[in-house]
Parts: sequence; C-alpha cells; structure tokens
Amino acid sequence: MTRASGFSHRAVTACWAAPRYDTRAPWWDSLPLDFASSPEPFSLTPLERARVGLTAAADVVLRTLGATLVGSIALPLGYNPVGIYRSLRDQEHYVKLALAEDAGSAFQRPPAHVPMLRRAARTPLFSPDDGACEDVRFESPFVPGNPHESSRYLRLSRNRFAHARHWRHDKPARAAILAIHGFSADLYHFNEWFFSLPWLYKRGFDIVLVTMPFHGKRQTTFSPFSGHGFFAGGTNRINEALAQAVFDMRILMDSLFEMGIRQIGVTGMSLGGLATSLLACADERLAFAIPNVPVVSVADLVLEWEPIATVIRTSLGAIGKDVRTARRMLATSSPLSFRPKLPKERLFIIGGVGDRLAPPRHARLLWDHWDRPRMHWFPGSHVLHLDRREYFRSMRRFFTELGFEP
Repeated sequence: MTRASGFSHRAVTACWAAPRYDTRAPWWDSLPLDFASSPEPFSLTPLERARVGLTAAADVVLRTLGATLVGSIALPLGYNPVGIYRSLRDQEHYVKLALAEDAGSAFQRPPAHVPMLRRAARTPLFSPDDGACEDVRFESPFVPGNPHESSRYLRLSRNRFAHARHWRHDKPARAAILAIHGFSADLYHFNEWFFSLPWLYKRGFDIVLVTMPFHGKRQTTFSPFSGHGFFAGGTNRINEALAQAVFDMRILMDSLFEMGIRQIGVTGMSLGGLATSLLACADERLAFAIPNVPVVSVADLVLEWEPIATVIRTSLGAIGKDVRTARRMLATSSPLSFRPKLPKERLFIIGGVGDRLAPPRHARLLWDHWDRPRMHWFPGSHVLHLDRREYFRSMRRFFTELGFEP
C-alpha cells in the first residue's frame, strides 16, 4: 500500500515494492490478464477518501457516456469481422516494430522545413500584451508505415492537415512547452484553462496547444463527435494516428527551434499523456516530458469501459483470443514497448488517485517502466483535478531543477 503524495502538501512518497510484470518477456504477454481489474491501493485519511470518492463518481458517469458513444458509433465501423481480420493480419507488423525497442523504427523522422501557415487566432481567452496568439496549419507529410493501411488512411483528407495554436512572445523566448489534449477534449478554450496557459506564458514560456489526429478541424467528414475517427478505423488506425501525432509534433518542434527556441518540453492529459510518453521515446531533443493522468495500454483500458468491455471480450472470445492479442495489435501504441530517450531526471508523471477513466494503475505502470522517476498524486479524478495548485508548484520546482527557464 502506498501513501498518496501531493495531499496536504506532502512530498512524493510512492513506493510500490515490485514491478507489475516480468520485464524479461514482452509486456503484452507478461502483464497479468486481470490488469484491468487489479486494485491499486492507497493509504488515505477519511477526508481524502471522501474527496476522492466524490470526484471518482463524476468519472464513472462520464466513462459510461463515452463508452456508450464509442461503442455504438465508432466500434462497429472498425471492429466488425473485416476490421478484426485486418487487425489480426497486420499485428505482426506492429509487434516487429515494438520488439525493436528503439522507437526510431516505429516513429519515422519527418522531413525538415515543412511549410506552415500562420494567422492571428480568433477569440482566444488569453491574448497577451507582449506577444501574439496564432493558429498554425500545415500539411502533414506523414505516410503510414503499414502498407495495408496507407491508402485508407490518406483518403481521410481533413486529417492530413495538422493544426495547433501558438502563444508566442514578441521578444523570442528561450523555452517552449507543447501541450496535448485528451480524447475528444480538443477545445482550445478548455485547454487554456486546464494547462494554466496564462501562468506558463507569464513565466516567459511560449506555449503550443497541439490538436491530435482526428480531433477538432482534423475530424473525418460526418464525424459525430471529435475524436470519433481515432477509434472508428480499428486498431491499425489507432497505431497510425499515434504515430502521426508524434510525427507532427516533431515537425512543430523543428519549427520552434528554427524560430530560435532553445528548449522544448511536452505535457499532455490522458490520450495526450499517452502521446507525450511516446514522444519521449522518439525524440531526445525534449527538455522534459510530463504525462498527466496517462493511458499506457489502450487494450486494457477499454476492458474497464462498459459497455465497450463486453463487446471486446465477446469479439475476442469468439475467435479464441484474449486481451494479449489486443495488446499485440496495439504494440506500438504503448510506451511500454520502448525505452524513453530522456533520462529519468527529465521525466515527471502526474496521476489522480480517483481516476476512473485512466485509472492510476496506468500511471504506476509507466512509473515502473521509466525506472520510477518523479511522480505526483493528486486527490481527484480524471476530470476533477483537486489541488491543481500543488502539482503546478511541483512542476515549477521541476523546471527550476532542470534549468528550464525563460
């Protein structure tokens, strides 16, 4: 049992005794089959337990709504017999990339000097007096590494154009932070608040809010909600979408370096936390990576999301498979498949004790895999981050220790 850190201004004291799986074998085979239902005990005071319970209840409601939407509108498109056949056919392609351990095999390096279109952003909540807020757009030269997926993926023309919003100082900043939203949570206004963008900007950092593939302006035609296309194409689509997210963020990094930025860090929430973790495995130029309430295994996550879980279990059981097959299909979509390019002193994980959308066992698993770097637990859920001020203080100390200053 671990004492949850971050509560009542306590220091980080997470200290689980042993890793959750045998690291001598691929994680997708050695991670316990019941990982999705395994407990993650915390030592909480009665008041902390009450706060966590209340916030967790909100997550359960949101999780059920999200699972119903994805299960009824997205899964039938990508997880029908044809979609499952494609995933089974191509799983060895992704497993081979994951077994290479070097993420360079799975995440291609983009070309240099990709042209970008910039224009003044419309109605940002935060408009700096000493800088500008600009919307950035460029055509992504990403091509899926899976030849079976390439033509289907590239036909989705709106997703081929990457989008971001950049708050930049008139006087060139020395440091910038990439911030990545969660699933279906791409609204710039929400993320301005969630990432405390004015606070970061006023400390002297440039900020870039990144739009993930198949979200916002990158949604597929007739998409019923932002992010629908991310899951609607099956497991191959998820793998390639995350590969494109990493690819496009590296293009943004190239652009920032060309503008004179010297240091770039990245942070992201939920699905954005997963993308943050993958970018840390792919690009050694990062000053730091801070995944916030991250997902590390999409295959295991969906087994906690009813009614999706029942559909997935039934589909796998019908072909004599279990969750290990789903993990193999999504092998390149997990940071557990690769070693980070950054030393653990530049890694920082934030988790919510009451999180029921990306449960704390995911953050703990990443913590183990990354050789137990700095970690901060807050007494809240996936969407209700209580004591945010405390983990922003922890981030500020982290920046200072790294010498990541404007």
